[in-house]
Amino acid sequence: MARRYKGGDVMSHIKTWFVKTLPDLMRSTKKWMAGALQDPRRAPIFAGALVALTSLFQVLAPFNTLAFLLVLISMLVVGKSAMSKWVKLGLAVLVTIVVIPVAGKQNGALTYLCVQMFINIALALGLNLVVGFAGLLDLGYIAFFAGGAYVYAIFGSRQALAFMPESLQHLFPFGGWWFWVAIPIAIFVAAFLGLALGLPVLRLRGDYLAIVTLGFGEIIAVLAKNLDHPINLTNGAGGIVGITPPSLFGYKLDTTLSFYFIGMAIAILTALAMYRLERSRTGRAWAAMREDEVAARAMGINLTKYKLMAFMAGAAFAGAMGMLFAVKQNFVSPDSFSFLESIGILAMVILGGLGSLQGAVVGAVAVTVLKLLILKDLADFLSMTVKLPPAFNIPQYQPLIFGLILIVMMIYRQQGLLPGRRPTEDIALLEQSKQKKTTTGTSVGA
Repeated sequence: MARRYKGGDVMSHIKTWFVKTLPDLMRSTKKWMAGALQDPRRAPIFAGALVALTSLFQVLAPFNTLAFLLVLISMLVVGKSAMSKWVKLGLAVLVTIVVIPVAGKQNGALTYLCVQMFINIALALGLNLVVGFAGLLDLGYIAFFAGGAYVYAIFGSRQALAFMPESLQHLFPFGGWWFWVAIPIAIFVAAFLGLALGLPVLRLRGDYLAIVTLGFGEIIAVLAKNLDHPINLTNGAGGIVGITPPSLFGYKLDTTLSFYFIGMAIAILTALAMYRLERSRTGRAWAAMREDEVAARAMGINLTKYKLMAFMAGAAFAGAMGMLFAVKQNFVSPDSFSFLESIGILAMVILGGLGSLQGAVVGAVAVTVLKLLILKDLADFLSMTVKLPPAFNIPQYQPLIFGLILIVMMIYRQQGLLPGRRPTEDIALLEQSKQKKTTTGTSVGA
């Protein structure tokens, strides 16, 4: 005879499942996955199968938000698994070169999201160099981004005709070739702005440094608004439109997919440069300066030199990405480079982990997906299922959501999602080893 459960028994079983069975199942699953990912023999099979399944899901369902999130999670799993760097590189190439472009042909919004993701990755890496590597808090980082954008926008549109002599106006606007020529120019201009910021703040630290950098960012925004007279350089608050897209060998690169590959190339070059800088003599000097400026100066490190190098190097990467932003938007205005944009980039760095290259990438991806994908889909879902007041717009509450996320991170995980690894020494173990060597030497001598 089948046993009949009373209402209390059913609730008791459900409570037991949620309180005991489900946590045990999750712990065992996590333990099994960790073991599979750390086993050099099983990791390639497990990670490869995961990437293959999520990639197939993405290609078959290009408009599905869950499919894209699963692809991102699979790439994070690949990065944390015990595999050779060549296998990881092959899986990354498969996803970025094949899967995303194929899905992006059907869903242009997906490619647009990835372009913005690459822009944010480069900006987060550049700011991470200044804040995470060198320990210099910069609240006006978006000013360097604006410098690169205006360098290309002014001469890549009809804006140059407003101040160039009539004898030279037939040369403007420059064609798509100007994009490739303007890259080193934008890097130089942004680096010069970094130098202009670094010189007045050499003796400042902490809150004072943050206030000065904040003021510098606001100065650049005000200049962009007011440089429409007496010489119209930036067209003021009206902005610059009609920016010429880049071209290569006579072919216009004016599609979102073209911007996707350009952004990916710049982001990869930025990450490689950061990787080399972190492990160089300059990177070690920045680390020493970040930990203790007095001790760094006592060791002979030229703080003036390395502070200026940090500001200039971090600014240079932002300038290069500013050009891509101008081309992608086909419009540049001072409103695109507000103080809140600098705070958003800083939130990416803090969320991912200060001083961590992987953390900066993960933070940029997380904030971009949250801002452009998850919150938007959540708003659409609630508008269809729940009758909300017209004034209640979820995307408008992005700063509130970012603030809550940062509060939770500072309470429960102060080092970020993927904190940077800093070399440490256990003093007790060093003392024990010294004592053993001393004892061994004494016994041998006796």
